[in-house]
Amino acid sequence: MRELAPGTVVDGRYQIVARLGSGGMADVYCAEDSQLGRRVALKVLYPRFAEDDEFVERFRREASAAAGLQHQHVVSVYDRGEWEGTSYIAMEFVDGRTLKQLIQAEAPMDPVRAIDLTVQVLRAARFAHRRGVIHRDLKPHNVIVEQPDPAHPQMVHAKVADFGIARAGASDMTETGSIMGTAQYLSPEQAQGHATTPQSDLYSVGICLYEMLTGRVPFEGESAVTIALKQVNEAPVPPSHYNAAVPAPLEDAVLRAMAKDPAERFGDADAFIAALEDARAQIVAGSAPPSQPTASFTAVGVGGAVPAVAPVPYEEAAPVAGPVVVDDPARWPWALLAGLLVVAAIVAALLLTGVIGATKVRVPNVVRSDQATAAAVLHRAGLEVNFDTVVNDKPEGIVIGQDPSGGSRVKRGSTVNVTVSQGPGDGQVPVVDGFGRRAARRALDRAGFRVKEQPQSDPTVPKGHVVRSLPEGGQSARLHSLVTIYISTGPPDATVPGVTGQQIDDARNTLENAKFVVKTVDQQTADQDPGTVLAQDPPADATRPEGSTVTLTVARAPDAVDVPDETGKQAADAVQELSQAGFTVVQTTTPVSSPNDDGVVQSQTPKGGSQAKPKSKVKLVVGKFAPPLNPEGSTTPTTPTSPTPPPSG
Repeated sequence: MRELAPGTVVDGRYQIVARLGSGGMADVYCAEDSQLGRRVALKVLYPRFAEDDEFVERFRREASAAAGLQHQHVVSVYDRGEWEGTSYIAMEFVDGRTLKQLIQAEAPMDPVRAIDLTVQVLRAARFAHRRGVIHRDLKPHNVIVEQPDPAHPQMVHAKVADFGIARAGASDMTETGSIMGTAQYLSPEQAQGHATTPQSDLYSVGICLYEMLTGRVPFEGESAVTIALKQVNEAPVPPSHYNAAVPAPLEDAVLRAMAKDPAERFGDADAFIAALEDARAQIVAGSAPPSQPTASFTAVGVGGAVPAVAPVPYEEAAPVAGPVVVDDPARWPWALLAGLLVVAAIVAALLLTGVIGATKVRVPNVVRSDQATAAAVLHRAGLEVNFDTVVNDKPEGIVIGQDPSGGSRVKRGSTVNVTVSQGPGDGQVPVVDGFGRRAARRALDRAGFRVKEQPQSDPTVPKGHVVRSLPEGGQSARLHSLVTIYISTGPPDATVPGVTGQQIDDARNTLENAKFVVKTVDQQTADQDPGTVLAQDPPADATRPEGSTVTLTVARAPDAVDVPDETGKQAADAVQELSQAGFTVVQTTTPVSSPNDDGVVQSQTPKGGSQAKPKSKVKLVVGKFAPPLNPEGSTTPTTPTSPTPPPSG
């Protein structure tokens, strides 16, 4: 893509004002946002990156992550988009100079000014690291220092740009200037292709501080590969070698940040900031010991020893009273002998006073530093070190004392006895299972442990009480270490099944299988069969904790009523009356001898006048008349004939 001319409108919104510069991935322009009426820094990708779909997607993803970082020391990302076959990012426009330009103009900087700028960069890094974003390309070119307020010219404000975006182009920055500039600030693990961590950013910040204090980067070379190898293999020359104004506490902080092993660097940005604040306080108070100058320094690394000759302080020669003139040839041997005796006397005096043969050095103060840093600082000063470990409340590996003390002068090669904390020792973790959360915290605090809470659902432990601890109660653990207590949130939630219309026994089984409890059963008279579930509370599909109570309303049989006496009544009338009374009628028949009893209720069960529940059965026995058979087997009645009257007379 051609260079964008002033007046060009990008994506219908951003009008180009001027070109600000270029980097490894993009050109940067000052542009006017026509929608919001503000100036922005517009970063437009180079065409070769815009044609790589995988790179563009990575670029978008990282830009989105950076857009979530809103901090006073982070350059804000406002917008991103595509325009004419390439991608762009609209960022906050900061009116100022890059830290690189500031270093070129002012370095070596005053230590306090360098500390102030570095702390601001570390605050930005801390904010990003806590949100899972690692810069990966921290260098003075990516730090912008705003123009100071004329009313307060000593006040400076720094902002870090390109957070997270470096990851998108980490393997694609091929321009010589870009990769060379990056290599000078690259951590050893990045140079070897290993995974990056927040400590990788701290290493790069350490190099930025080194450059502010000395006006030069610690490792230089003819190619990026050469520089990267030095990052991995060589120890840096202490900054005091180039700038005697760098005090020992500040130098120690710089060298610790630049340790080859990430584990030997500061644990996080907060620890780095604390070390710099401590150094600044000592500088302001005038109590910071100077770094020990050395006549020579040997940077030892994997690749071998690399000598670096340090400047020797100039010492003015002793003045001579005047020329010695020996004008008598006979006297010159005696004059020579007298001169030699004077020189011998001076040498003897210097030997006796220790000026010759016993060079003294100032002992660095290593209290509050970690063991590895203390060893490096003392060895660098030409001293031996002997470590003793003791139980102490300070964290493990932290120096708590030294003998001789910092600032003392001793013979080079002397041994400094350093006392290192091995931590506060071990203690037994109290058993707090079942305790309320406050009682558990008090017990663990009294036992010397730090406490962290984690929620955990548990159907057997009341809400707000401890389910378990890690480490478990009764185990031995390092004092001041973290004990996690899992606080019950009660049983997990479950969905209440619907049981309306089921018989009570079936409903109870269904609810208990779903881990609910049926404790109360209300009964009420209803038209449905007794034992049928009429209603439930909570209703079906409601969400309740397991073990909750579900109340069921169940149908029951109505109360008993009087049974009408239907004996002697016609069956049809009896059935009608019993049905109206709410009973179920069952009929059977029995033979009767009289036609008058045909269809008449002979008996009933239960008897009339007794009580029974509605809908219960009443059995009626109904008479059935069967006429007698004639002699021929016919049921037709025989009409009797009148007797023949006797004959008269």
